[in-house]
Amino acid sequence: MQTKTPRRGTIRLTRRGRIALIATGAAALAAAVAVPLLLPDDDERPETLTIPEGWRSGQVYAAVDKALEVPAGTTKKALPKADLKLPKDAGGNPEGYLFPATYPISSQSTPASVLSYMVNTANKKFGAGQVTAGADRNALNVYQSVTIASMIEAEAGSKDEMGKVARVIYNRLDRGMPLQMDSTINYALNRSTLATSERDTKIKSPYNTYARMGLPPTPIGNPGEEAMRAAINPTPGDWLYFVTVKPGETRFTSDFQEHQKNVGEFNKAK
Repeated sequence: MQTKTPRRGTIRLTRRGRIALIATGAAALAAAVAVPLLLPDDDERPETLTIPEGWRSGQVYAAVDKALEVPAGTTKKALPKADLKLPKDAGGNPEGYLFPATYPISSQSTPASVLSYMVNTANKKFGAGQVTAGADRNALNVYQSVTIASMIEAEAGSKDEMGKVARVIYNRLDRGMPLQMDSTINYALNRSTLATSERDTKIKSPYNTYARMGLPPTPIGNPGEEAMRAAINPTPGDWLYFVTVKPGETRFTSDFQEHQKNVGEFNKAK
């Protein structure tokens, strides 16, 4: 049922996502999951490739190219022959299923083998009973849940906020409201920024959740386990809006006027 809501141009869910160009670092290494890629009789000491939570597929391809010392674009070109075990809904697009982890690699590793291990790891994580049960409980399939998790990963400023961001998404879907997520605009424009203009919200793209209803057609990045956990088990609440007024302080509300005041504080802080 469509509910009354102020005109779309005035509602803005300000994003505080991870900066998408983060290189591998100590935090990512500590949180990552080690996935073996070596054969048992491989006696070489492996190097490692770390994929942080929230990276987009293009960043993953570039990182694999660099780690394997192959020409730029090689990993992306390997997709058609990689025989990745993706959900039917993905349509061959691995976005959302290149699971963030630390992957050992060796001279035997190829772009196809690295991508395959990433996808297989995602299938193990996302195919677990609690994930499928959680998706069913929310009247979604697993692929849709991964899509929501990818938005949570991009929007939440901390793990503590993920459950609330998830609830905002579900509440808006339930009320027939556009999601209006800046993170999906950023994905469409292949950028990462906290500033979304009025002009940005009018772009013609299936990822423009200001202009289009429902979920974007695919995930907008590769979420980790915490984001997926929030997607299948959102925090109870009636929130419809959120904005990070300053680092470490994100305000959630169901009242539009209160949200506008919070947005005003955010704009002043900028």
